[in-house]
Amino acid sequence: MGLFDWISGEFIDVIEWIDDTHDTMVYRFNRKGNEIKYGAKLTVRESQIAIFVNEGQIADILTPGIYELETKNLPILTTLQHWDHGFNSPFKAEVYFVNTKRFTNLKWGTKNPIMLRDPEFAMVRLRAFGTYEIRIDNPKRFMLEIVGTDGEFTTDEIESQLTNLILSKLPTILAQSQTPALDMARDYELFGNYLAKHMKPYFEEYGLELTKILIENISLPAEVEKALDNRTSRQIAGNLDEHLKYQSAKSFDNPSSTMSEMASMAMGINMVQQMSNHTNTQQTPPPLPNQVIQYFVAVNGQQMGPYSLEQIQESINQKQITKDTLIWTQGMSSWEKASKVLSNYFSQTPPPLPPQ
Repeated sequence: MGLFDWISGEFIDVIEWIDDTHDTMVYRFNRKGNEIKYGAKLTVRESQIAIFVNEGQIADILTPGIYELETKNLPILTTLQHWDHGFNSPFKAEVYFVNTKRFTNLKWGTKNPIMLRDPEFAMVRLRAFGTYEIRIDNPKRFMLEIVGTDGEFTTDEIESQLTNLILSKLPTILAQSQTPALDMARDYELFGNYLAKHMKPYFEEYGLELTKILIENISLPAEVEKALDNRTSRQIAGNLDEHLKYQSAKSFDNPSSTMSEMASMAMGINMVQQMSNHTNTQQTPPPLPNQVIQYFVAVNGQQMGPYSLEQIQESINQKQITKDTLIWTQGMSSWEKASKVLSNYFSQTPPPLPPQ
């Protein structure tokens, strides 16, 4: 036995992992021949879990703390190795450190527009993108379902799979929410929380917890956005005078603005005002036509007529109707003399001349 072998045999192994990569999810501790000395020191830091694997089978799982590896600390491994009657020799096992911290800024985004029914637009195509955050919630399940025998598993190896998982479930969740597209864009945080809540069960199948989904943008097709801009412009034109004042003030602040821009704006305002005046004109009804007045005449005790005003005037001119002839028309309570009803049609005696 050489000096180096004697020295290494006297020292107790130290098993630990300090992560300086920021994206490593699982790391297998490198030990020559996977041989660990009995009584070795194991350090499991906060945000870490240590998993012992014996001959491909997951054995003991140790939470944060400092351990002296003995049979009492490794009950499952002790049973598998038949150490029940005492053991103090080196043993073979693989130690995996699982990083349980939160992994952030993982990207997601729609490759193609998502077709949805919308209460306002009927049918609409949406694009969306953002980031999400995960952490390993069930280390054993994550090892069995995802990592396998990978000695250094990073977020790059699973990010694309998780992104595809989000995109595959996104249309279903959006359809179930029945949220109008404009409301989605109005409150990204609220809608991101809704998505995270309904996608968590799918991540749990991998032993992961989806802690957050952040939405950076939800965009409509260019045609729909243009239609919305046009509708907004029409609403803004409700107060054309204030709009003109605002644009005039901006032109003074920005000398590069041209007179043609102001002229175009004034022309547009004039057209809208003309349209408004035309609308108001069409809404005002024309005056009613003059109604034809009918008259009845008493001749020799008999009622004659009805006659129009022109016919009555002609009869007066022919002396067939005199001042004492009784006349009645609609609206009168009784028959009256023609001189009272149609006084303007009978010649009146002029007053005496004033003294000279």
